[in-house]
Amino acid sequence: MWLNNILETIGNTPLIKLNKVTKGLPCTVLAKVEYFNPGNSIKDRMALKMLEVAEQEGKIKPGGTIIEGTSGNTGMGLALAACIKGYKCIFTTTDKQSKEKADILKAVGAEVIVCPTNVEPEDPRSYYSVSKRLAQEVPNSWYVNQYDNLANRLAHYEQTGPEIWEQTEGKVTHLVVATGTGGTIVGTGKYLKEKNPNIKVWAIDSYGSLLKKYFDTGELDQKEVYPYISEGFGEDFVPANYDMQFIDEFTKVTDKDGAVMARRIAKEEGIFIGYSAGSCLQGLMQLKDKLTKDDVVVLIFHDHGSRYVGKIYNDQWMLERGFLEVKTFKDLVGGRGAQRLISLNKENTVAEAIELMKKYDIENIPVMEAESSVGAISAGGLFNKILSNPDIKAETIASVMEKPYPEVAFDTPVERLSSFITKENGAVLSKDDSGTLHIVTKYDIIQSLTK
Repeated sequence: MWLNNILETIGNTPLIKLNKVTKGLPCTVLAKVEYFNPGNSIKDRMALKMLEVAEQEGKIKPGGTIIEGTSGNTGMGLALAACIKGYKCIFTTTDKQSKEKADILKAVGAEVIVCPTNVEPEDPRSYYSVSKRLAQEVPNSWYVNQYDNLANRLAHYEQTGPEIWEQTEGKVTHLVVATGTGGTIVGTGKYLKEKNPNIKVWAIDSYGSLLKKYFDTGELDQKEVYPYISEGFGEDFVPANYDMQFIDEFTKVTDKDGAVMARRIAKEEGIFIGYSAGSCLQGLMQLKDKLTKDDVVVLIFHDHGSRYVGKIYNDQWMLERGFLEVKTFKDLVGGRGAQRLISLNKENTVAEAIELMKKYDIENIPVMEAESSVGAISAGGLFNKILSNPDIKAETIASVMEKPYPEVAFDTPVERLSSFITKENGAVLSKDDSGTLHIVTKYDIIQSLTK
């Protein structure tokens, strides 16, 4: 039996048990993996619901234009619905969002306007303000306002909550959500608490957001607000979708911890998720002392990792922000302790090179002239030459040496060093701050990666 259109695939996403990343936790941890929705995020649910309610209330007419400020995922859900229902879309977003998100929105026919992140919500340049202005200027348009549109949380009360209750057979004890607009956590939490008031609902916030402070004190403290890198959760104001009576606790997660955890989930569980999912699980880890062996925890994994390949799944991006704990050439040298570089010159004989290899149990020796590397001798290369001509032992190194080993910066990451190691080249050289030359071989790299 076929479906009538792509919108009929929204919802009924799988609940998947986590095993490796959560090893050591006393409880069962289940992930509601929302990237199985057609737009690859949980926002498909509320996007369609908000549009359907707007249609019922006459807020948008045929051929109209949908206008919204979005971090990307809500826009995708709205754009898919617009494709099927015949609407145009104009979305504003911030310059901290991944380029992939904007490109995807454009691919499904939306117009995307990028606005600065580091401005107040009321600033005319903010993506909130620009979307509101456009809604006033564009004829036959509907301003979605997912933050204050209560159809947002209604979608999760009607869909996400019941799905989790049924999938866990009513055994769920905790719901954990990295929360932004408030729709998912409040709508889902409200439904689950109506089924069982003892269910705990934990909200994950970002440093730079004021939500946790507001939950704890009731104070809207703008001193809590500053730019942060995490995407898809946290806010610099409190959207109308929040009803704090359905939330039991907030905890904050750093940009680094959320990104690192997302990468772990992808590598260890095979679930390729976005930034907020990593932060969601990291937040649970921070609250693990509150859990018992009988608990069944459900995490919301909002979206797909493909929208973050230029960010958290890009090693260079992670390195630039200090998010990766990487070993470098310097670390490998330091881990070996003080060792002088064994080298040869072109006038040494092949026999002398062999004796050095035996004495120091090494396979790679640079050939030096003054303080420069001009060639190399390897055990593998000598082996082949000696087999062809046993008398070669009396010849000088100059007649048999190979190309010099490549030289790299002293702080080059180990992962990068491995790209220099080939079948023909078994080592890399580098100078420290004092100008002393050091060598790292393929065996040094293998040992560092297997520790």
